[in-house]
Amino acid sequence: MTKKTAKKKVSKKTASKGSASTVEKVGDYSREIWLAGLGAFSMAQDEGRKVVDEGGKLFDRLVKEGSRLEGKGRKAASDTVGGLKDDVESRVDKVRKSAQTNWDKLEKVFEQRVARALSRLGVPTSEEIKSLSRQVEQLNKRVAELSAKQNAAPAATAKSTSAKAN
Repeated sequence: MTKKTAKKKVSKKTASKGSASTVEKVGDYSREIWLAGLGAFSMAQDEGRKVVDEGGKLFDRLVKEGSRLEGKGRKAASDTVGGLKDDVESRVDKVRKSAQTNWDKLEKVFEQRVARALSRLGVPTSEEIKSLSRQVEQLNKRVAELSAKQNAAPAATAKSTSAKAN
């Protein structure tokens, strides 16, 4: 459509001059072509600015929308991870308690078997050794008391003999 308009304008100008020489016609055409090119360039710049301005606005809108979606995504991920974390911690606690219970049972069975094996070998238990230690302490006290009485009896006899002699 632009071509038709340009041709019509050029035709009208050339027709009005009538007797213009071919050189003048070529010069006029050249100038009009030059002016049309400048006009096209100017229009392209204007359109380019509009596109850049709209593109900038579009870019800003896209950044804003992306930020909003990122926030939603982070919240959803956080909620999901939080739920999984609680579930994992709960399961870990159950496994830990179960392991501790099983370990305690194993320890008890081991202690019982060791105690039976030591008993078969005639090795006294710690309680039997404590009981024997208490009995030895009591016997030591009793021996000390008897020794003291025995040592006191000859001294008393010696005193009574010396008292009779005087």
